[in-house]
Amino acid sequence: MIRSISIVIPAYNEQSRLPDTVRRIEQYLDSAGWEFHEIVIVDDGSTDNTVAVAEEFARANPNIRVLRNPVNRGKGYSVRRGMLDARAEWRLLTDADLSAPIEELDKLYKAVMERGAAIAIGSRALDRSLIGVHQPGFRETAGRMFNAVMRLATGLKIADTQCGFKLFRADITQDVFSRQRLERFGFDVEVLYIAHRRGLEILEVPVRWNHMEGSKVGMLTGLRAFGELAEVRMNSLLGRYK
Repeated sequence: MIRSISIVIPAYNEQSRLPDTVRRIEQYLDSAGWEFHEIVIVDDGSTDNTVAVAEEFARANPNIRVLRNPVNRGKGYSVRRGMLDARAEWRLLTDADLSAPIEELDKLYKAVMERGAAIAIGSRALDRSLIGVHQPGFRETAGRMFNAVMRLATGLKIADTQCGFKLFRADITQDVFSRQRLERFGFDVEVLYIAHRRGLEILEVPVRWNHMEGSKVGMLTGLRAFGELAEVRMNSLLGRYK
């Protein structure tokens, strides 16, 4: 099998950040030695010029594809669609702001190769010295609270489920994401919970990370994510992940 990577970028109203993000990823991929690579941009019903910007890149580069949701469905829906539609042996989920630099993919790939694993996720919590620009204090506190509740609700022993930088092998992508049910921001926990229940090793790798202004995660979204932990438990009890 050829060494190949798909970079999946969920995007909602990202017309200002997307050009720099795509250029940085293109530059990285051109020098990183992947035999096949592609960028899959999933537009989540943006109301700005995100689609036009993405399609301009796609016209110039045949390895860039744009998937369009006709209406806003949520980050979880967009990620699931992109990950399942991707074509490479490995699929990386990354946020449109590249808060974790694309070069950190090298760490995730090295980890899965050394351990023979199928999943590696970026973590801000394992080595906070790698954080260049921190989130506002209340958001970091809320994140720690969420992680504590998440551990109680799911049994996952993961320090940071919410970092938007995750690598999955293709076969595991199909197995896990096809069972995903949440369409908003609780999906991170859900897919990791599904993987854990299926006996898969999840490698947590410390990565460089910088808070970027313009986050789509507001207070209401954060509160909803707590409720979605209960949905994960309920879906599991009802056998919806089998």
